[in-house]
Amino acid sequence: MAVLLVEIMFIPKRIIFEKDALNYETGRNIYDKFKKEEQIEIISLTSNKLKQHIPGEDFYSQYREGKKTLVVGTKKSLKFQSCKPSAHYQLPLISGCIGQCEYCYLNTKLGDKPFIKVHVNVEEILNEAHKYIEERLPDITIFEGAATSDPIPVEPYTHSIERAIIFFGKNKNARFRFVTKYNDIDSLLELEHNGHTEIRFSINTSSIIDKYEHATASRDLRIEASIKAAKAGYPIGFLIAPVFIYNNWKEEYHDLLLKLSKELPKDLKNPITFEIISHRYTTTAKNIILQAFPKSELPMKEEERKFKYGQFGYGKYVYPKESIDDIKQFFMKEIDELFEEKEIKYII
Repeated sequence: MAVLLVEIMFIPKRIIFEKDALNYETGRNIYDKFKKEEQIEIISLTSNKLKQHIPGEDFYSQYREGKKTLVVGTKKSLKFQSCKPSAHYQLPLISGCIGQCEYCYLNTKLGDKPFIKVHVNVEEILNEAHKYIEERLPDITIFEGAATSDPIPVEPYTHSIERAIIFFGKNKNARFRFVTKYNDIDSLLELEHNGHTEIRFSINTSSIIDKYEHATASRDLRIEASIKAAKAGYPIGFLIAPVFIYNNWKEEYHDLLLKLSKELPKDLKNPITFEIISHRYTTTAKNIILQAFPKSELPMKEEERKFKYGQFGYGKYVYPKESIDDIKQFFMKEIDELFEEKEIKYII
């Protein structure tokens, strides 16, 4: 039986245009694309009070309505945030994500109405990136395009990632990288990237994706997309996160890595990168998760974890040291045996 490859493009329930958004071509293009869609509510703001236009009587409903909302506006502050260890700076093209992953740290970052916002002043953002590149010459400056978002579901009508790839492809002193849980990347395959953009795919076992990563592409669709990106000459990487310890976890992560090693092209110009993060959570995150997903089965029992202070001054619950060591040994051995050209950036 043939497998149906489904592209996931975000069709919002409502689109909120900030008052200056239509002054930009990208804003006008989005408006023109959706203005005749009767099932989509179009809202034009005359002030900055946008949350009042997103319905919901409690956190549960506000979360879901926020996930159906697209905000079109501009990035007012052009001061870029740092992005260690992934890159030197965030590239602030988009914030928010259509995915409803129960464990996601954005649940604590984006508040009770986690809408998706696209910044239409792309040219200004890229011009600012150029200034940051100039400041660090002759060193190479790396920008992360998905620090607080997954940009791919809105890419068909923003073309923001396309413009960024072309921009960085022309600059020998800059590199761009982003990560996605989606597979609609066909519009990026023919771009002149010159190997300056690394496309990473967040992957996990099918058990974890099906149970916790709602409204995302399947494991196999992500792998299919990674093969396309590799064949198009992009450097590629995989973010395996979060790693959970559960019955048969080693067998299932082995099957995942084995599938990758068998199906990816063997003549890649760049090593495949791996970033591996074990599951962890904060008390704040747990409280928010249980409001958004009251029936969540995420393993969040404090007595089974170790409390650890992080680099940003707050504590989180992580797996005990012996479990972390087991995860590290497992992935180092598997990746070493299954992949020839590879680079493990970190396992934490």
